[in-house]
Amino acid sequence: MIDEILLEAESKMDGSMSHAREEFAAIRTGRASSAMFNRVTVDYYGAPTPLTQLASIGIPEPRMVIVKPFDSSQMGDIERAIRNSDLGLNPANEGTQLRLNLPPMTEERRRDMVKRAKTKGEDAKIAIRNVRRKAKEEISKLVKDSDVSEDEGHSAEKELDDLTSGYVTQIDELMQSKENELLEF
Repeated sequence: MIDEILLEAESKMDGSMSHAREEFAAIRTGRASSAMFNRVTVDYYGAPTPLTQLASIGIPEPRMVIVKPFDSSQMGDIERAIRNSDLGLNPANEGTQLRLNLPPMTEERRRDMVKRAKTKGEDAKIAIRNVRRKAKEEISKLVKDSDVSEDEGHSAEKELDDLTSGYVTQIDELMQSKENELLEF
């Protein structure tokens, strides 16, 4: 019973960690990356569709991105979606593809991105702590109902705390890595 609770908690914490990695990858740095476009959605015949499903994204140079739509009739919608996204990019329409030149980030923009990264990191830590709280409540309920001994409950809570601190440490490392990446010139 306790093992199931701990496994479920670990699985949910791992999911939160994966989500945090995706969130950090989507934050723009000074270099081009196809992961920047993971959160861009295009209005495709009335349905919001991820850009990555409508176009190929190529990185020919460190500060340049080429977006080639699979359906050329969607060029305007894709261009509008990129322009309206929070990436701060202005695509140049070349007929069959969009060229995006990433301007060097200003110090102010870098600081804003660091704040965004910290916010995403804190959100991930909160999600992990919520999983911990829920699992701890389930363990306490088992102890209260006399389904498991108090010693088993305490050891399970300690194992849960160790698991939580491990994931929080990983989030902190991800945040620090992203901050270093954003602040390098």
